[in-house]
Formats: sequence, C-alpha cells, structure tokens
Amino acid sequence: MKIPLACEVNHQMFQLEADPQETLLDLLKNQLKINSLHRGCEQGECGACTVLLNGKPVCSCLVPSPQVDGATVLTLEGLTRNGKTHPLVEAFLTNNAIQCGYCTPGMILTSYYLVNHLPRFSEEEIRKGLEGNLCRCTGYVNILKAIQAAKKQKDFGNWW
Repeated sequence: MKIPLACEVNHQMFQLEADPQETLLDLLKNQLKINSLHRGCEQGECGACTVLLNGKPVCSCLVPSPQVDGATVLTLEGLTRNGKTHPLVEAFLTNNAIQCGYCTPGMILTSYYLVNHLPRFSEEEIRKGLEGNLCRCTGYVNILKAIQAAKKQKDFGNWW
C-alpha cells in the first residue's frame, strides 16, 4: 500500500506516492531520478547517500520515506541554479577535492551544512563535522582546502 507524500526537493514541490518501507534514498533515486546519490553501506556509516533534510545532513539510506512528508530535501543537484554552480562545488573542483567521486555528493552536502553552521571554522571542527563521510581516495587534505576556500568567498552566503 502506497502513501501520499508532499515534499520540496531541490527547490521544487512534488506530490509523490511511496511505499512506507521505502527509504528516502530509494524514493529520490527511483521516483525523482536523482543521480548524484550513491548507495554505499546502507547502514549510515559511509555518508555516500547524504542529503540535507530540513537543512541538516542525514543518510538517506536510513530515513523512511514517510518522514519526508512536508519536508525540504536538498541534493547535489539543488546546488546548481539557473545554470550556475554553487561556490562550494566550484571550490571542490578548483582544489582537486574530487578523485573517484563516489563520496563527493555526500561530502559536498555535509560541507555545505558546515560552512553555514560552524561557529568557528578551524580544521579540527571541519574534520569533526565530516566524520560521517568516508573518502578512500583523497586523504581529505584537498577536501579541507576546498571547504576553507569556499567559506572565505564573500558571496557564499548570498548565493541563493
């Protein structure tokens, strides 16, 4: 039995029907065809499926789809508006913070949250904030550089 859901995904409203046993990850991939999400561990350990749910990072593999009724979801696709890429995504590209790309969407969305919410922005705080996102390629050095570079941009907070 499917249940009706209304939610905002990447700045657009959707009316969906979901199986109550379905996860947010499956809902986004199967019904909305969002390709940036990666299915990793399916246990909330790797962060490959991270999205922002009501502004906070969550592992979409752990969120039952009924919980998104009335919610706002942001994926990597939502960080491009009117053909322009968000400064954080640009910082990842210019600082070579992407290798295989598997962790990148989750890493960027978690970083987006951190840049907007960390009171102080030390390397230690960034590392702590990224603990739920695993990267097997970069060693995190360039990821940290990208996040710090994005935070320094004057137009970051006013991008929308």
